[in-house]
Amino acid sequence: MQDRYFSFEFFPPKTAEGLEKLRNTRAQLAPLNPKYISVTFGAGGTTQQGTLDAVLEIQREGIEAAPHLSCVGSSRESIRDILKQYRDGGIRHIVALRGDMPSGMGEIGEFRYANELVEFIRAETGDWFNIEVAAYPEYHPQARSPRHDLENFVRKVRAGANSAITQYFYNADAYFRFVEDVRATGVEVPIVPGIMPITNYSQLMRFSEMCGAEVPRWVAKRLESFGDDRESIRAFGLDVVTALCERLLAAGVPGLHFYTLNAAGATKAIWQRLKL
Repeated sequence: MQDRYFSFEFFPPKTAEGLEKLRNTRAQLAPLNPKYISVTFGAGGTTQQGTLDAVLEIQREGIEAAPHLSCVGSSRESIRDILKQYRDGGIRHIVALRGDMPSGMGEIGEFRYANELVEFIRAETGDWFNIEVAAYPEYHPQARSPRHDLENFVRKVRAGANSAITQYFYNADAYFRFVEDVRATGVEVPIVPGIMPITNYSQLMRFSEMCGAEVPRWVAKRLESFGDDRESIRAFGLDVVTALCERLLAAGVPGLHFYTLNAAGATKAIWQRLKL
């Protein structure tokens, strides 16, 4: 079995205070030696410069950086320009996504789906980039059916993706079944579980509603019962997510990708509990 690898995800800060917080978070997580750190990309490229600045700074610190690149609302020329900037900066890793249409934008752009973006990156840059794509064990919220969602994923991989990161989930069986279904199509790329630490009940429920991730009823009810008791929410969240990670690692997953929300505490605590 190949060595497992671990990675962290950040979003580009919009303020000087946010930038300092992110630098502090990176300083706390860097000693954990992640394989790479990914940085998100706003809808329609709204954080393009922030993403570029963040990944170049991370790369200079000696950690592999992987910018997200979303294609909705973008032209081939704009994507070509971004790819050149990343190549010039020595970036070799990209997370290629369809992305969301920002509010007020009427045109979807020249790309409709992530597989078209992956094909374009390969056509433009050959094997320069290691390309990650997204996977949805509980199905993309806009998918017409589970079968349609699976076909979309396979299409992205066959367009040239090297591996995948899943949307976060709290039901390990959904992940195992998804991987099983993917393998049945002949696709063998690593599918790394995305892990969302639980630190804030209302934020978690809001995110989950938007992205289609299910929070099990027993988990939601326990979190809700804590009210504004942040310490109890955090302690229970650590128990739930650590147990999930233990089950995934015991089953031989290729690694874990932590959605840090630009904070180090919960991710670091889970890491220590897992004795990684």
